[in-house]
Amino acid sequence: MSDLKQAALDYHEFPRPGKISVELTKPTETPEDLSLAYSPGVAEPVREIAKDADNAYRYTNKGNLVAVITDGSAILGLGDLGALASKPVMEGKGVLFKRFAGVDVFDIEVDAEDSQAFIDTVARISTTFGGINLEDIKAPECFEIERVLIEQCDCPVFHDDQHGTAIIIAAGLMNALEIQKKSLEDAKIVCVGAGAAGVAALKLLMEMGAKKEHIYVLDRKGVIHSDRDDLNQYKAAFAHETDKRTLEDSLDGADVFIGVSSANLLNPEFLNLMAANPVVFALANPDPEIVPETAHATRDDVIVATGRSDYPNQVNNVLGFPFIFRGALDVRATRINEEMKIAAVHAIRELAKEPVPAEIQERWGEKIEYGKEYIIPKPLDARLLGVVTAAVARAAVDSGVARLPYPAHYPLNSVDDIKY
Repeated sequence: MSDLKQAALDYHEFPRPGKISVELTKPTETPEDLSLAYSPGVAEPVREIAKDADNAYRYTNKGNLVAVITDGSAILGLGDLGALASKPVMEGKGVLFKRFAGVDVFDIEVDAEDSQAFIDTVARISTTFGGINLEDIKAPECFEIERVLIEQCDCPVFHDDQHGTAIIIAAGLMNALEIQKKSLEDAKIVCVGAGAAGVAALKLLMEMGAKKEHIYVLDRKGVIHSDRDDLNQYKAAFAHETDKRTLEDSLDGADVFIGVSSANLLNPEFLNLMAANPVVFALANPDPEIVPETAHATRDDVIVATGRSDYPNQVNNVLGFPFIFRGALDVRATRINEEMKIAAVHAIRELAKEPVPAEIQERWGEKIEYGKEYIIPKPLDARLLGVVTAAVARAAVDSGVARLPYPAHYPLNSVDDIKY
């Protein structure tokens, strides 16, 4: 662990601090270049944008620029460490946007005294950007922050901790249930964790066919049931009239366990309570609710996914958010709606069923094919750019939130195919 700590610190410090920078996209070698880049030439696009705001997409980087914004109130699994401490994570998000989808990022860390101050700050600067990625904001505040900003901003606002996680969970879970010969509509689902990821995942699964009466949600106080008087509106939406109170109660006969909580909550005894051919998504990081070795030693009929890269079936948001924003930006969508999220789910899950390219097999050093150990694509699968981006852009056009037609240069085979 000490080696990892030092390696991580060195990575971020050398040869220059941080992970992202601004690059120039126009020549600046001559006095003429500079007169075009700034005064007096810059006045001409200013006048054109003043005449028609859409000209900002012609003459500035707005159309390829996403803000990754946080208040630092829920940094990874580290908690509320403040806005400044979140900057390495926000820079990291920028790395992933650029590396996988050619999207430029400004990371913005807002030291806000409350949710309203944060909302006001983001709303006022939103005109700069083609999209806004909210990140590492604690629940339940994150739900209201996102809702208000979607209403106030004229560009897509997307809280990745909610919807990015939900999309990857849904894609992997639908494939896992298919492999286990079960349906989402009939599956009994137990979710431990009623924060941003848990609530968003369950809402998306219900949009796709899961039944509320089959879903039991637990927080730190146990089962969310209708007799509790301490529930916010987001938790109350999942409350049951039930005598179940504990995880053990809920897991009896369950088909699916989704953990977005903390380590080692699912012990072998609890796992054995689940129905035949269960699906376990143990997503707490770095230590899951049950490690795959324990799960497989307990039952040979279980499919296990985690959030870790050193196990099969990694639920990783990078499978989604770069390409979701790429598709939204390319059709100049006003929002990322449910149709676009569901399109991303289906694109990701169907890609997992395709033959895996040789370079991915070589990188992982193993034979990879659709099945219990491969229910979602690997994060470095270059096909995600073309498949997910196209699906999201098409859904935006078809659902009426796009301001441009479906791009003629699609599908994208690499970031070199992107038209800025």
